[in-house]
Amino acid sequence: MIAEDHLQRIAAWSRELNEREIEIARAGIVEKSFGANEHIVVRGDQFDYWAGVVTGLVRMGIVSRHGKATTFTGLTAGAWFGEGSVLKNEARRYDLVALRDTRIAMMDRTTFFWLFENSVGFNRFLVGQLNERLGQFIALVEYGRTLDATARLARSIASLFNPILYPDMTRHLDITQEEIGALTGISRQNANQCLKALEKQGLLRLEYGGVTILDLERLRNYGE
Repeated sequence: MIAEDHLQRIAAWSRELNEREIEIARAGIVEKSFGANEHIVVRGDQFDYWAGVVTGLVRMGIVSRHGKATTFTGLTAGAWFGEGSVLKNEARRYDLVALRDTRIAMMDRTTFFWLFENSVGFNRFLVGQLNERLGQFIALVEYGRTLDATARLARSIASLFNPILYPDMTRHLDITQEEIGALTGISRQNANQCLKALEKQGLLRLEYGGVTILDLERLRNYGE
């Protein structure tokens, strides 16, 4: 059983639960570590957990039969994912890969459904989460078809600052240019060029091992 203060640090949704709900959530969560480039979930797996990123960075995407990789989104610390698959009791339709050493919190399906059936606060969180994730994926389809590489990269970075999906993010993101490229689907060299263009326009500041966002609204709408 994980400690209550630890649960509240890694899971913003737990702050809306009552004492009994917190105890049940704590008892139903375990943590597991994954190395850089290790698969957490492979497409087609029956992964019976709702999960959250404790530390690290995860890429959610697929690889086609012809070997083409498509990234859906990145998952940073504080992000919880997979509620749709748990609710539908279906195999995962995507791969999850740790881009660096990553620790994952995993809530078993029985605990998830107990909270789903008994906790108003938990359900309120799930509705908001599902709504935001739907909007995120609709936007992904839009800018994947209509925007150039710099705009796609700008929107991808901005998506990591969604206050519902990533509730405890600051304006600084600990991420390398190689990791940004992996999340955007472009090479490290192209990512470097795009980032420099965005920095020159005053949207962000490149720092050693990370990026600080200076104008999130312009970043979200870049390319319009």
